[in-house]
Amino acid sequence: MCGILGVVATTPVNQLLYDGLMVLQHRGQDAAGIVTAEGNTFHLHKGPGLVRDVFRTRNMRALPGNAGIGHVRYPTAGSAYNFAEAQPFYVNSPFGIVLGHNGNLTNTDQLKEEMFRLDRRHINTNSDSEVLLNVLAHELQSAASGYELDVESVFQAVAGVHRRCRGAYSVVALIAGCGLLAFRDPYGIRPLVFGSNETAEGMEYLVSSESVALDTLGFKIIRDIEPGEAIFIEFGNQQLHARQCAQAPVFSPCIFEYVYLARPDSVIDGVSVYESRLRMGEFLAEKVRKTIPVEEIDVVIPIPDSSRPSAMQLAQVLGVPFREGFVKNRYVGRTFIMPGQAMRSKSVRQKLNTCGQEFKGKRVLLVDDSIVRGTTSREIVDMARAAGALKVYFASAAPPVRFPNVYGIDMPTRGELIATGRSDDDIAREIGADKLVYQDIEALKSSVQSLNAALTVFDASCFDGCYVTGDVDEAYLDAVESRRSGKAKSEEEGDGKASQQLVLHLPNGGAD
Repeated sequence: MCGILGVVATTPVNQLLYDGLMVLQHRGQDAAGIVTAEGNTFHLHKGPGLVRDVFRTRNMRALPGNAGIGHVRYPTAGSAYNFAEAQPFYVNSPFGIVLGHNGNLTNTDQLKEEMFRLDRRHINTNSDSEVLLNVLAHELQSAASGYELDVESVFQAVAGVHRRCRGAYSVVALIAGCGLLAFRDPYGIRPLVFGSNETAEGMEYLVSSESVALDTLGFKIIRDIEPGEAIFIEFGNQQLHARQCAQAPVFSPCIFEYVYLARPDSVIDGVSVYESRLRMGEFLAEKVRKTIPVEEIDVVIPIPDSSRPSAMQLAQVLGVPFREGFVKNRYVGRTFIMPGQAMRSKSVRQKLNTCGQEFKGKRVLLVDDSIVRGTTSREIVDMARAAGALKVYFASAAPPVRFPNVYGIDMPTRGELIATGRSDDDIAREIGADKLVYQDIEALKSSVQSLNAALTVFDASCFDGCYVTGDVDEAYLDAVESRRSGKAKSEEEGDGKASQQLVLHLPNGGAD
């Protein structure tokens, strides 16, 4: 999960990109970067940390130009602490390209070998984004007529990227002296939207991971970029071109964007994230009603912040009081993004504190958006009991996370997932809850689909083990875990119970 921006404007864009990245900060807290284009010259600044820490006044002054791209990084592939992998990436051949990428390629190793053996391109980091950049550069070189690059060649190059790259990728890129390119993988797994702003000097365009950036920067949303589609905005005349570049696109957006990743005020693929979370609460209420006698629930309390709409709607459907029982310290990063169990456990207590009067002597139903590793849930249940709760029930607006996500969310090993290899009752005991209720997978899909009937297929791989790209099997997951085995296992959650064989349901109906 990362956040990307691309803008072509009539005035300097450095402040636009900075403000846009601030709005997308929730999508990545590890590193940030901005590139601006001034004629044929790129100006780049990037570094580790939050946007506000990476960019100072002197850095902003060194980013002139009326076009640019920005990136906030949440590491998935590559190393969390290798800041050479901060984006955007740059390559000078054949035309000079900078690129920002949100997602994760699933055939990175194959592409690296091809880059070295066939394309004669050197990959300098472990980042799949650098691989993607070099694939694009090679395809542009193959499609162009000598050193002349036109719009048709750009779209041919994107088609070549689609033929070679597998996995999830939403991309913004600048081609020196030519224009801004944005495209989405043939499954549309990661989101990408674009909009416009008409000024006296001409039309301006903005591409973003989420619509909230367009809203806050004063751009009017045009539409989401379709799966497999590319848009290209020429420098100079600001002309926008769009082309479907994939042979057989299949619309399969990541459903976890609606559960947790995106801001509630965003609209993704025609669906309000906030409304989808309200619907999740409605469906979850019916599941709770069948599992826990409603008269045994005195109060419904959300785990801030993303579960609040679901918890509020659940409480309304059940006719149970809704209360804010936790106060959040907004200056502590997301525990979901923190790499080690010890760091996550410590951070929960720093991030949340209880309002004791909402717990003392009550039977409480805690509602969270999802349960991934279980560390946060366990700490929160302990906090509720310490505050005097008589009983602590727990409900998740998402189904059990039993499978790794390989499309850009950092839950890549089965040993980290508390639900893998455990029943609901086992998980309840693990987190210390009196009862645990999970959303059903079909109810989750219906929560989103009810707001846009055109969405018929979702990437819900972390819940159902169905990897929509069709190239992820048991051997692939084993290889991912093997690469991570060198990291300090004392920082990873999991007691070995979750290392059993998994059945992966591939799109062709077979199983590996």
